[in-house]
Amino acid sequence: MTEDLRSRALDALTTARARTAILTGCVDDHELTAQHSPLMSPLVWDLAHIGNQEEQWLLRTVGGRTALRPEIDSVYDAFAHPRADRPSLPLLAPAEARGYASDVRGRVLDILDATPLEGGPLTDSAFAFGMIAQHEQQHDETMLITHQLRKGPAALTAPEPPRGGAGELPAEVLVPGGPFTMGTSAEPWALDNERPAHQRAVPAFHLDTVPVTCGAYLSFMADGGYHEPRWWAAEGFEQIRRNGIDAPLFWRRESGQWLRRRFGVTEPVPLDEPVLHVSWYEADAYARWAGRRLPTEAEWEKAARHDPVSGRSRRFPWGDEDPTPAHANLGQRHLRPAPAGAYPQGGSPLGIRQLIGDVWEWTSSDFGPYPGFAAFPYREYSEVFFGSSYKVLRGGSFGVDQVACRGTFRNWDLPVRRQIFSGFRTARDAGPDEGIG
Repeated sequence: MTEDLRSRALDALTTARARTAILTGCVDDHELTAQHSPLMSPLVWDLAHIGNQEEQWLLRTVGGRTALRPEIDSVYDAFAHPRADRPSLPLLAPAEARGYASDVRGRVLDILDATPLEGGPLTDSAFAFGMIAQHEQQHDETMLITHQLRKGPAALTAPEPPRGGAGELPAEVLVPGGPFTMGTSAEPWALDNERPAHQRAVPAFHLDTVPVTCGAYLSFMADGGYHEPRWWAAEGFEQIRRNGIDAPLFWRRESGQWLRRRFGVTEPVPLDEPVLHVSWYEADAYARWAGRRLPTEAEWEKAARHDPVSGRSRRFPWGDEDPTPAHANLGQRHLRPAPAGAYPQGGSPLGIRQLIGDVWEWTSSDFGPYPGFAAFPYREYSEVFFGSSYKVLRGGSFGVDQVACRGTFRNWDLPVRRQIFSGFRTARDAGPDEGIG
């Protein structure tokens, strides 16, 4: 078992670093050091930050080694410096950042070989190694967002995702009411905000079988959705008016056709793909226009994990096995969501599709702790973000790796955010005689 854990940790770290190399190796040094948006860091900051976090947690804390570069800790402290200010910091140059991250990794692999994977909360089940692999993959998704924001020709390529089949599916699925187990106390690499497992009850509700598509969203736009304040939260309508927003980010209308820019390529908006790059306010307005609502976080997780036959909560919609390319669109395997209805093998017990991968799905819930929450291993990962300012997203996007995506994984962001790979699906309450049990 210990050697299996060691092998899993090695694989997770290696996979993350290979992806980091792609994201930082496909552009020149000028592109690495430029700030492509004030919302994002220069790519070279992310690269060295990845190495610095690995040094602090695995080299120093787990391995007890002498610090390699303690003088740069403050430069790469994400809480000390807003993203907009990071270009003015004394950042490591690209070659030095690569060398630093590589040096740290070589020493970390020695520590992984020698560390007993038990006996303490950071080493039990290789948690700290899994935490750092997840951290790197989360920054890889952040860097992928930066690539989407950068101007200029395409620097990344990937094959097309499989086709969908939403036309053959029901528009919505009834999710029975009653209790289920939310969160986890058993997933070895689950982060603090996913813990502990606890009972949660939700009334019966209907949920979209697939995420809302670009074609459906265009109907909202064509009906004047962006100009009708009754669909919008007041602060959301004020925000879109102030910024002149009338479509998802990266869309534009040209010669009577809606186009989008995707990783340096301009293309017609694909009507059958899940809509992408919409804020919580836009998702909420669409849901109201459609006579529906966004699901709560608890509803989303019940739909994704609860098996009404066995009564247990699965790790993923399809079962307990890790995702494969047949289950979900993850890991930057493709550079776009798959069409709605794709991945039938990844469906839930009730037949709901694409709950994992493709797009992060906004929920109506604020980000907060579960009953019995305990911050671990540091408050700044989750606890400092709890409150009404942040909304929860679930499910993962095409840009998130499977190590940082599971049925219990929780993401969160400000409701104005649009650069993230965010979409949504809608819900509605069931009738009084529906879904009892």
